[in-house]
Amino acid sequence: MSNKEAYTNFAHVYDELMSDIPYDSYVELLSLPLNGLKERKIIDIGCGTGLLSVKLAKAGAEVTGIDLSKDMLSVAKKRAGDLSTEIEFVEQPMQEIEGAPEYDAAVIAIDSLNYLPDRESVLQTFKGVHSVLKNGGLLMFDVHSIFKTDVIFMEGPFTFDNDRIAYIWETEEGDAEHSVYSELAFFVKEENGLYRRFDESHQQRTFHVNEYVDLLREANFTIERIFADWEDEPPHEESERIFYQVRK
Repeated sequence: MSNKEAYTNFAHVYDELMSDIPYDSYVELLSLPLNGLKERKIIDIGCGTGLLSVKLAKAGAEVTGIDLSKDMLSVAKKRAGDLSTEIEFVEQPMQEIEGAPEYDAAVIAIDSLNYLPDRESVLQTFKGVHSVLKNGGLLMFDVHSIFKTDVIFMEGPFTFDNDRIAYIWETEEGDAEHSVYSELAFFVKEENGLYRRFDESHQQRTFHVNEYVDLLREANFTIERIFADWEDEPPHEESERIFYQVRK
């Protein structure tokens, strides 16, 4: 199953499952190096259901959201409309970004970059993002650490149950280095009290910090800051989420 197909059913439960992600912190992480978000043009790459896109727009930015999942974008468009927020949403793989340098910033949030299968796809994405950023433009993204893919994810299976949605998440090592293959069985309670099941398959891959640095430099970005786990601290061997702040 492709990653595009993987999000078809997942789109409708995504928001509830991601309720503990501090998206407001991401808005602040972008706002500080940009000296505010008002009238800034931002491209939200792998925008999913538009949770971050809407928050950025509410903070005053002009936002374009891109994602390869039509179902995710359908939820995102409805969210933006319900909140009277003008956001352009585009169905597009992140590897195909190209165009004129018009954006002040780009963001690839919540390990979206980890869905790319290889170094070439990552490099192609970085080069595409570089092309659409203005000179001095900012790119902020986060990825899983190799500790998370190689150790934490291998401690599965994982379970979740909030009385409306439940899942069983089984993981195994992927074919590529520092990759993980996930099989998820979701159970969603319907109005009649019965549960509807659907299954998802996901593949993610990450790289060592130094490899991301090499790829960013090859795409002509300048590294400003690398930190971990939402804290202003450098990564260590058991960090789980690595953040990169770079400039064109």
